Amino acid sequence: MKPFLLLASRAEDGAAEDEYRAYLRYAGLAAEQLHRIRMEAAPLPELDLTQYSGVIVGGSPYTSSDPPGLKSAAQHRVERELAALLDRIVAEDFPFLGACYGVGTLGLHQGAVIDRTYGEGLGGVTISLTPEGMQDPLLKGMPEHFTAFTGHKEACTVLPAHAVLLASSAACPVQMFRIKSNLYATQFHPELDAEGLVTRIDIYRHAGYFPPESAEMLMENARTFSATEPMKILRNFAERYAS
Repeated sequence: MKPFLLLASRAEDGAAEDEYRAYLRYAGLAAEQLHRIRMEAAPLPELDLTQYSGVIVGGSPYTSSDPPGLKSAAQHRVERELAALLDRIVAEDFPFLGACYGVGTLGLHQGAVIDRTYGEGLGGVTISLTPEGMQDPLLKGMPEHFTAFTGHKEACTVLPAHAVLLASSAACPVQMFRIKSNLYATQFHPELDAEGLVTRIDIYRHAGYFPPESAEMLMENARTFSATEPMKILRNFAERYAS
C-alpha cells in the first residue's frame, strides 16, 4: 500500500515522537506506512499526492486565529504551506484528517469562523455524534456518546454552510466536521489516551495552555478518564483509504 503522510508541527522532540507513535499504534500502521514531515523544522518539500493514501495533520502549539503580529516566522510559513496544500487536497477531495489543528487549518481554508470562544482546557470530555455523524463511514462502530481528550485555545464558532457537522460537546459545539466526502477535522484528539495526555501536560506546562503550577493536578485528573473510542477514527481512516 501507499503510505499515509503525517504533517506534524511540534518542535519539542518528546511530544513529536509520542504523537507519531500514537498515530502508528492506533491507526494500525507500520513505520513504513506512515511518512512523517515535521513542518516546523524546515520548508515543506514538493509533494506528489499520488504517492500517498491520505494526509493527516496532527495537533500543534500554533493558534491559527492569533493576530499575525503574534505569530512566529515558522508559523507563518507553516500556515502558507498548509493553505497551498489544502488548495490541492480540497480540489481533489483527497483523503484528509486533521486533528485539533485540523479545525483551524481546514476550517479557515473553507471559510469557518475560528476564534477563542469555545476553547477547552486539557482533560476528558463527552463527545456526542450528530445524526449525520452516526451515519458517517469514518465513525463506523462508534457509540453515540464517548469520551475523548481535548486541549485547545481556539475552536470553530461558525461552520461554513457546505460543511457537515459530525460531532459536538457541551462546551464546544463543533467537535468534528466533514467537507465534501473525504475531508475531515476533529477538535478532540483521536490519537490521545490518558498517558499520552499526561506526556503533553508535562511537556507543555509553560506553553500557556494552563497555569504551570496546575500541571500535576491536570495529570492526576487525566488518569481518571478512559478514552478508547476515538482511536477507531484513525483505524477507520487507515482502513478506508489505504490504497
